Formats: sequence, structure tokens, C-alpha cells
Amino acid sequence: MSNHHDTALLARTFSHHGTDHATTLVEECSARSLQLLRDNLTPQGILAASRTEAAEARSYTRIFGRDAAICVLAMAGTGDEALENGAIASIESLALLQAPNGQIPKYVDPEGRDADFWYLGCIDATLWWLIAIDHVRRHSRIGGLDQRWGPQIDRALHWLLAQEHQRFFLLQQNEASDWADIMPRSGFVLYTNALWYRVKLLYELPNLEQTHYHFNHLFHPFKKDLPEYRRGRLLGHYARRGLRDPGLYLSFVNLSFAGEEGDVFGNLLAVLYGLADESMAREIIQTFTEARASEPYPIRVVTHPITPDDELWRQYMNRHQQNQPHQYHNGGIWPFVGGYWAMALAQLGKKDAARHELSKLAQVLALDDWRFTEWFHGRTLMPMGMAGQSWNAATFLLAQKALA
Repeated sequence: MSNHHDTALLARTFSHHGTDHATTLVEECSARSLQLLRDNLTPQGILAASRTEAAEARSYTRIFGRDAAICVLAMAGTGDEALENGAIASIESLALLQAPNGQIPKYVDPEGRDADFWYLGCIDATLWWLIAIDHVRRHSRIGGLDQRWGPQIDRALHWLLAQEHQRFFLLQQNEASDWADIMPRSGFVLYTNALWYRVKLLYELPNLEQTHYHFNHLFHPFKKDLPEYRRGRLLGHYARRGLRDPGLYLSFVNLSFAGEEGDVFGNLLAVLYGLADESMAREIIQTFTEARASEPYPIRVVTHPITPDDELWRQYMNRHQQNQPHQYHNGGIWPFVGGYWAMALAQLGKKDAARHELSKLAQVLALDDWRFTEWFHGRTLMPMGMAGQSWNAATFLLAQKALA
């Protein structure tokens, strides 16, 4: 979609398509999503994006821990032989280059020669990898997986437990070390700890209730029952200052400062993984709706982009002018997160709204002859990033399945 199309025109375009057209488009998008996943498969697993010169230059033709794991959630259980085998191969390739301390790489090359662990580490690759293993064990059409990767799982869990705070029972991390890899979130990060809660639930790890309790008190410090732990009360006191969106969880909490940019993905995961109670979940959805975060495309990944005059701005955010306001992780529109938006709506019983968002998502993926664009500028709607993004296809299929 060229950037001369303004938001109002696109919104009218979405609203004027009839039901039959939307249904046909969703069905076509489903078929094209499955085909893109097949096309991006290698014998070693699923690549983050289609093979192009640009993708090769930016290392997108690799098997990423987080991207591949999210794709595994869509591929395992389809009954498609290539996708079923590709799901297993993706997990295996990451396991083979697991670090001695248990960390799963940010990505591995398809030939299995190189593993990358990012500048300050990549904490979420290990979390997503563990979630993907549980999924294939439950849903894969390939048998004999119940005991597979046992030693690697143990090492991965020990690596994560070593980073868990022993009173909050939440993971700690440095900034720019998860999927939003040029954002200044650090300390206790919402997105990461939503994944951690999910892993603890799936693998029956200790202190699950404490993780749930401190997640809700630390990232949403408005509870009437203040934490008994005095450091928890103090962190909450600092975090409450000057907040804009009490309807959302904070994106991160560190000593004396916190993130209030409105992390869409982290909040959606809190809804989907049961960390937010029904009241909080509906408040999150309402806040995103009022912020028009999914207009015209699902969905902008922050509601209040960090600007260069903000105390959270970092010089590295301006590298290649990539993470300026309304761009990339700082307010860009990411279709793969749009899939999670539709899933959250479906989970809360908002089926009509979820179907509408799924239809919009299909139209976004279809732009520029089914480019499956990585992300779009949050204001100009200019297509940005790589074409043929695998997790765009995967989360569309997951959202469609949630509505089935």
C-alpha cells in the first residue's frame, strides 16, 4: 500500500467490504499463510522471512528462537507432513546449539554452524522455545516426543531460574534483550514475565502463585492490598508516579522508573495467559480500542511512542533512524501482534470484533501482492521491513483457529 493512502480512506475501505468478500479473503489468506510457511521451511526448520537479498543481508534467513517457536504453535497439529516435520526440526536446530549454560540462541543459521545470542542476551528465545516444546508434545501428529529434549529442557529451565528474583519470583533482564530489541525496557519486563508465567504453568515450576501475585502488583501498582515485602511497596510507589494509562500493565518496572508507553504485545499476553482477571482484561481491550491502536491495521505495538525528549529515550533507538516514534518497536504496526489481538478478543467472547480484526489482518497481509510485510509505519502506513514474514502467517492461522 503506497503511503499516499491516508488512514481515513483505509478505514472506509475496511468497513465497506461485504461479509462474503471478507470471508473469501480470510480463506485465501489462510491458504497463502500455509503456503508461505511451507515455502520458508528448510530441512533444519522455519526461516524468519523469505529468502531475498535484503533478508540475507539482515540475517532474517535464520531460524530464530522466538519466530520459529511462534510458527511451531501454528505448524504442529495441522496434519501437513512438511509443517509437522518442520516444527520438530525448528526446535531441534535450536536445541543443538543451546549454550552450555542452558540459554537458547536468538537465532541459528540453517547449516547449524553459528548461533547468535544478541548484544545483551536474548531472554525470550528460551521462553518461547519451551512453550513450543510443550505445544508439539500435546498437538504434533508425530509421536514419541514426550521424553525428547529432556536434558536440554532441564538446562533451559535452570538458566531461567537463575535469573528469577527470589522474593518477586519474576525474571530480571537488561534493556533491549527481548523481541523489542531496541527498546529501553529493563529490570522486570511485562512481556518476558507473561511468558515466564506461562512456562511455569506448563512445566509445573515452583512459586507460580507468587509470580502471579507480584506480576499484578508490580506491573499494575494500584491494588488496595499492598505487598507485604517492603521493596515491593517501594517499587510500586515509584512506578505509580504520573501514569497515563491505569487501564494497562506497565511495560517494565525498574528501580525508581517504569515504562508507560503502553506495550500492546505484553498486555495481550497477560490477557491470553490468564494473568489479567476478567475486569483487567476488559480494561486492557477497552484502552487499546480507545487508543485506536488497531486502526486501520492491527496493530500498533505501543500506544504512546517514546520521543527523543523523553527520559527513556536512548541513542541506540535512532540507529539507522529505525526506532523513531511510530516506527519499528516504538509504535510501528506489526501484523503478527495483530494475530494476538484477534486471539485476545476471541478469548474474551468478543467474536464479532475478533472476526472483524481477522478480516483486517488478512487485508494487511495481502497488501503489495501478498507481501506479508514485517511492519508498517504507525502514521504514514508505509510498508517497512522484510517481506514474507513467517510469524505473520503463523499468528493469522492461530487467530483463525481461535475463532473456529
